Amino acid sequence: MFDWKDIFTISMILFAVIDIVGSIPIIVDLRSKMGHIQSEKATLVAAIIMIAFLFVGEEILKLIGIDANSFAVAGSFVLFFLALEMILGIRLYKEDNPSTASIVPIAFPLIAGAGTMTTLLSLRAAYDKINIIVAILINVLVVYAVLKSSGKIERLLGNNGLGIIRKIFGVILLAIAVKLFAANVKGLFV
Repeated sequence: MFDWKDIFTISMILFAVIDIVGSIPIIVDLRSKMGHIQSEKATLVAAIIMIAFLFVGEEILKLIGIDANSFAVAGSFVLFFLALEMILGIRLYKEDNPSTASIVPIAFPLIAGAGTMTTLLSLRAAYDKINIIVAILINVLVVYAVLKSSGKIERLLGNNGLGIIRKIFGVILLAIAVKLFAANVKGLFV
């Protein structure tokens, strides 16, 4: 059941996909435009969305007739493109400008967005649910800490430091996407 190695791996994957450190410039910009961001509320809603989707997502797949291997392969493509965005500094997916902060766009789609949802279902094909839940909770704590101290982190790391961290996690995410694809593509032809 509990596998600390798996929990660490899943936590790193989710950390790279959520990319809360790379989102600090967005959070700082939202805070300056909207005023106060409700960190507690945004974090709690994001956790609920992720855990609910972990359980309901597979049922939705079954309902529409898609197997976990197919979704994991599709998820590996999404992770691949997210990694390219992080490494190359380009935007392939563009979001509408937010009119409010906290729940939208902080909790959804910044923290618990399409990439996170796809990743959760892809991870479910390879790991136990309890390990994924623990990894979600670990990431939620990190997200909360970053939301609370985003201004301090931005001043400490600067734009160059944030860019370096984003690129490092992009490379890690790219390797994870390739591994996820290789592990699940065989199941498509069985």
